[in-house]
Amino acid sequence: MTSGEPAGFANAAAGSSGEAAAAGGATMYERVGGRDWFVALVDRFYDAVAEDPVLRPLYPEDLGPARDHLALFLIQYWGGPAEYNEERGHPRLRMRHQRFAIGDAERLAWFRHMRAAVRAGGLAPHDESEMLDYFGSTASLLMNRDRGHKVIGLGSSASR
Repeated sequence: MTSGEPAGFANAAAGSSGEAAAAGGATMYERVGGRDWFVALVDRFYDAVAEDPVLRPLYPEDLGPARDHLALFLIQYWGGPAEYNEERGHPRLRMRHQRFAIGDAERLAWFRHMRAAVRAGGLAPHDESEMLDYFGSTASLLMNRDRGHKVIGLGSSASR
């Protein structure tokens, strides 16, 4: 696992995820029913982002590619096919998001929409909790601005 990546990504890159997969159980990808569930999750999320005054300016006019990338990433992360790696290489989440100003307001807005999208997905309580824990920690991981809007980077030399 590389520094700055969410816990569990190394397993996801290999096509499995979470403790259940490590113990020989079903992955989250399998438990939710596969690709269609993740595509619907991403659609619910981006439908909200499209109307959000804090988040919408961070995205290009066409949200299609962002939807596709997030769906592929989540499918892979949670134990589905590794198509994200095949198409885009290692996720490098912090690096890919560094160009966007992500402070507390953006983190909170992003998580609010993702939480609503997850909760609308009809998951079992344990799966919902696991997924929300992941999204909460990842939203915090991707912050690169402090409350005073100072850049906080990948290393100590990144503050500017």
